[in-house]
Amino acid sequence: MSATVREYKPDDLEDMIKIWNEVVKSADAFPQTDFLSIKSAEDFFKNQSFTGVAQIDNEIAGLYILHPNNIGRCSHIANASYAVKSNARGKGIGDTLVRHSLKKAKELDFKILQFNAVVKTNRAAIKLYKKLGFISLGTIPEGFQKADGKYEDIILFYHTL
Repeated sequence: MSATVREYKPDDLEDMIKIWNEVVKSADAFPQTDFLSIKSAEDFFKNQSFTGVAQIDNEIAGLYILHPNNIGRCSHIANASYAVKSNARGKGIGDTLVRHSLKKAKELDFKILQFNAVVKTNRAAIKLYKKLGFISLGTIPEGFQKADGKYEDIILFYHTL
């Protein structure tokens, strides 16, 4: 069964927070260290250029945020983050979210989608990005601090739209 993606609604926030905070807690993909509350999530998700949720059988299984990577003369470059519920991983939801974000970024007149910090040990994400035509810009040694205090390399990727 495949996932469908739509724009989030305020009624989705509780499920979205659980998924987002699960990724933050794992400390192996997102740079954030603070967990979202209802109030912070309301502000965070509504202030993105787009926030989408992936559903399977009316259950939220994942989400993504899309926004400018920078300001002014670099605001045509988008950035995105993806979160998939742990018990829904390996079912193509990440693929569906990334494909949707590429289309949405183009609709919003972004010219490039760039990822600033893909953790080197996030093999599933790296495999997906390469499959979808993202190009690696290089590696930043020890650019990500894991929960145990050790550092891991990060890889930058981009995709023209």
